[in-house]
Amino acid sequence: MCTNLVRLRIVVFLFLSLFLIGCVSNPPAGNGNIAIGNTNANVNTPSANANTNTQTAVAPPVDNTPITMPVLDAMFADEAFGSEIKGKVGLSDEEFDKVKQAARNDVLKLDESDANSSTAAATKRTNEELKKIIGDEKTKQLLDLARQRWSGSDQNELLNGRPNFVPTDTRIVVNAPAYRMDIYQDGKLTKTFKVGIGYPEFPLPRGLRKAEKIIFNPVWTPPDEPWVKGKYEPYKKVEAGSKDNPLGLIKIPIGLPSLIHGGKNPARLGTFASHGCVGLTNQQVEAFAQELAQLAGNNLTPADIKNYQKDKSKTEEVKLQKPVLVELRYETIVVENGKVHIYRDVYELGTNTEDDLRRVLTAYDVELDQLDANVKSQLLDALKLMAVDAHGQPVSDEDTKKSNSPSKSGKVTTTIKGKKEIVIDVPQLAGKGYPPAVSLMG
Repeated sequence: MCTNLVRLRIVVFLFLSLFLIGCVSNPPAGNGNIAIGNTNANVNTPSANANTNTQTAVAPPVDNTPITMPVLDAMFADEAFGSEIKGKVGLSDEEFDKVKQAARNDVLKLDESDANSSTAAATKRTNEELKKIIGDEKTKQLLDLARQRWSGSDQNELLNGRPNFVPTDTRIVVNAPAYRMDIYQDGKLTKTFKVGIGYPEFPLPRGLRKAEKIIFNPVWTPPDEPWVKGKYEPYKKVEAGSKDNPLGLIKIPIGLPSLIHGGKNPARLGTFASHGCVGLTNQQVEAFAQELAQLAGNNLTPADIKNYQKDKSKTEEVKLQKPVLVELRYETIVVENGKVHIYRDVYELGTNTEDDLRRVLTAYDVELDQLDANVKSQLLDALKLMAVDAHGQPVSDEDTKKSNSPSKSGKVTTTIKGKKEIVIDVPQLAGKGYPPAVSLMG
């Protein structure tokens, strides 16, 4: 009798323990213990601008991070990724080799000068090719694993239902459609950079990453790919000081194949300029490296950088005392300082919709249907005009006829070629939103 009572108490105890454990939030996957500037910072802390109310949590969007064959090819460079998908997806050696070769073949066909390159087309092609090789179910499993690894975190946990999240900790924030990178220290925006982003076939991923080191005078080994041939000799290293080194004078790894690096011509800022990386000019990356080092507790002066550059043939690696969080976003609708900025849907993720607009406005306790009719009309017109890729082509068939239709309000230009954003003042958002750029460099 006593024995049975003891067993019953143990069972009840274990049940309660498991129940309580299940209520605890897990940290972002793949990041371990993130020791960043403010060690008490919480990635999911509700955000509030200094001049605004705390945002209202709303349902987050579904993670639709695009996975293309070139992205898979880059990921296959990590043997651990290959082992993971073979084991978890259950690929045979033959299936694995065929998938890997298909990804390589797709990269070999790329032409960066193609003005019609498209993330959506590359994503669709990837799905179709994978299904031919491994079938529907394994394709879904493989892409889910790749998406999780590429993002570096769970998107629902990252966004937590709050669009335009204003950090309360120390981190770097990159919003690809805005071609913008921000530095936050203890919740304060201290500096903004204009950047170049990944080409459509190499979309900049979304998720949480970490910067743990700064590499000065990085060498570059050109791959055997179409965009290399005629410019460089494949697999022959290009020294750091060379004008032909696309990495520039400094690179900062942020996980997987992604980097923040220099070497970009100023004309490439605000455009597609890399293979899944954040591109800066050499002048920008020097300034960024100093800011990053300061966030991490390192002392890096302009004199130190000049010393590293004296011998460009010597690669130097500086380990950061504390890793710094890097958040990669894809937000095409951003409330900023009382105005709604609607950016082009450059990676064709279908984010410029009325539902997404309502989700963003609701986060600031503003309802679309309560706005002045003229303001509402401007916002909806702007959505249609910016529901296009970087070449001005509609993201979906449904938008084909709508995207070039005249504006009802007459206050939103119908010329979408080369237009990257539309800004609309909304009185109800006064004093609210993501902060404007600070000390913009670029």
